Amino acid sequence: MESQEISILTEKGHSLSATRFSSSENIQKTIIISSATGVLQGFYRKFASHFASLGYTVFTFDYYGIGKSSGEIDVLRKNVTDLKSWGSTDQAAVVAFAKNQKPENELTLITHSVGGQLLGFNSNYQLIDKVIFVASQTGYWKYFKGWHCLKMWLLWYVIIPVLTPIFGYFPAKFLGLFENLPKNMVYEWAKWGRQKDYMIHFHNEHNYFFNKIGVPILSFSFPEDHFAPKATVDWLTDQYKNAKVQRKHYIPSKEKLHRLKHFGFFKEEFEDTLWKNTEEWIQEK
Repeated sequence: MESQEISILTEKGHSLSATRFSSSENIQKTIIISSATGVLQGFYRKFASHFASLGYTVFTFDYYGIGKSSGEIDVLRKNVTDLKSWGSTDQAAVVAFAKNQKPENELTLITHSVGGQLLGFNSNYQLIDKVIFVASQTGYWKYFKGWHCLKMWLLWYVIIPVLTPIFGYFPAKFLGLFENLPKNMVYEWAKWGRQKDYMIHFHNEHNYFFNKIGVPILSFSFPEDHFAPKATVDWLTDQYKNAKVQRKHYIPSKEKLHRLKHFGFFKEEFEDTLWKNTEEWIQEK
């Protein structure tokens, strides 16, 4: 297995930092991992390496304004990209690049969290053969429970609106959350999170593709995932009305229950369970 850092140019002219994982064996299947909000592509490295060792060509990438994709503070302050563009521009560019690299390969998009929201704006959705949602959800605050409901309300109504104009970007690292985020991206994110219909409240079938995507989708949710409770994953999955959806609320063994949550899917300890299930589902005809 080998990995190679590459740069992917988008139609808007900015470059995305990406990594291609491959091996001498080629089973004619490609995987793209579309990250969670503010999560660097390096988090998915072990997962990507595992599938590359099985003969897959795997791509990870950072959205524009994150990590090596122009995530430096001085550059980030000038970044005017919005959340929708992470799907319509960034995710779409990586899909086109991966398909151009291996046009004969079946292409599976694996989305973590926000990546499943972005798919609905991806104009290159026709190039995708299968999709796996890993805790991809709506961020509408009333779908969350208890203290987590309050935290989401505070994020959308207080934390983002107050801190972002002060810093010129959203200072997530300062708050001990995740990577810093572009200002327009978080403003749009917060607008969505205040509305019951989330992104659907602001967009329609003329500028999204939720109703047009008809490929097989496997949608995972997990117990004790406070970033993506089951109801939030149900809502987003339901927006893909014409897809061939398999919805799975995966319950691990008791000893791993507290280790799965929102990020455990991509950790090695789930290689013999969730990773194996993923491989089997991708291989299904």
